Amino acid sequence: MTTLLSIDPGRDKCGVAVVAGNCVLHSAIVLRSQISSATVKILSDFEIDQIIIGNGTGSHSVIEDITTAAESIRVTIVDESHSSRRARDRFFKENPPKGLRRLIPHGLLTPERPYDDITAIILAEDFLSRT
Repeated sequence: MTTLLSIDPGRDKCGVAVVAGNCVLHSAIVLRSQISSATVKILSDFEIDQIIIGNGTGSHSVIEDITTAAESIRVTIVDESHSSRRARDRFFKENPPKGLRRLIPHGLLTPERPYDDITAIILAEDFLSRT
């Protein structure tokens, strides 16, 4: 079974997830400035077979940082089209609004926390479903 480190790059923060098969072993949101050290920590905590990085905002500089931190692990760039919208939908499915907020259409709500980690999970799931 392949264990992936999936990264949803961003300008200020990145979503990260470690996924093996259909199991999420770890997910977090890290500051963009700390993505290299977070990657080193994840690589020491998990046996990662491959790293995937979304091709969106900030991906080029994240790729440079990751390839330096993970010299011996293959890094693959993946298309992240519509992944943020799908992550937002999943966020509200897993965290349904309560009280009066439940009456407001999800498209008009602002999630209560960033959901970049969910986007990283979706990138991993999409990648694993294609391989």
